[in-house]
Amino acid sequence: MCRLVVGMGSDRQKHIKAVIEGHWRRLFNFCYRMTLDRDRAAKAVEETYLRAYVGADKLPGDDSGREYWLLRIANHVLEQKLPRTPELNFDVLDDTLRSEATRTDVVRSLTDPQRDFMLWEMKQGCMTSVINCLSPGERAAFVMATILKIKDADAAVTLGITKSAYKVRLSRARKKVADYLAPRCEHVDPMNPCRCPARVGVALKKGFIRSSGEVNLRKPPPKFGRYGSGPNTEDAPLRDVVSIYGHLPDPDPPEELPGYLLSQLDSGAWDKVARRK
Repeated sequence: MCRLVVGMGSDRQKHIKAVIEGHWRRLFNFCYRMTLDRDRAAKAVEETYLRAYVGADKLPGDDSGREYWLLRIANHVLEQKLPRTPELNFDVLDDTLRSEATRTDVVRSLTDPQRDFMLWEMKQGCMTSVINCLSPGERAAFVMATILKIKDADAAVTLGITKSAYKVRLSRARKKVADYLAPRCEHVDPMNPCRCPARVGVALKKGFIRSSGEVNLRKPPPKFGRYGSGPNTEDAPLRDVVSIYGHLPDPDPPEELPGYLLSQLDSGAWDKVARRK
């Protein structure tokens, strides 16, 4: 892997600015799937870029190398912050969403933008909650392979483990996710009992999803279909759990995040940290 020679000051800022602008969304996607929390994900992204700035002499010269390098830093940040055992488990998830009677009146009472937003939040939140029932190691392998679609060899290096260990983690993660969703989720089988429109009311009551927000209307969102079958495909249920996750739209990050990262870079705050190292 080729590396750039990056000094202090403006030269370092120029390169890290390009890395922020080119990779912050993918980095946020990874951190959000790992934490199930937008604020925690944003803080992990900030710390990742601070560490990248301090260690900019190791910055890879190619774009894909930069992404894997950033993801490796982010995974290390999250390993230090996340408990070794999951903060959520499948029983708690069932109790949160499936312990009360379904309510379709909530969705019917909403306007189109509100309904679209809440159903969007419901699917994103539920699917991400399921993988947060995995251990952090299994979760990272699942997100790398299924959501970010990184090749096995590259993902293993990024996570700092052997390829065989990575495949074991990934296999275990996929089995646990499939075993949970297969008998429950309508996105796997439309005959299953757990359906997003019927669970929105319960999810709102328990604070599982946000009660306000909007889907980005500046450009039409891709047609993912009721069952998440992906752009330009039939609106049919997908029984392949891995494919459902592979077609999930990216989570919406805080709009102010890239501006905040660049302001930290321009203010010289990261330079002060780098000089102490």
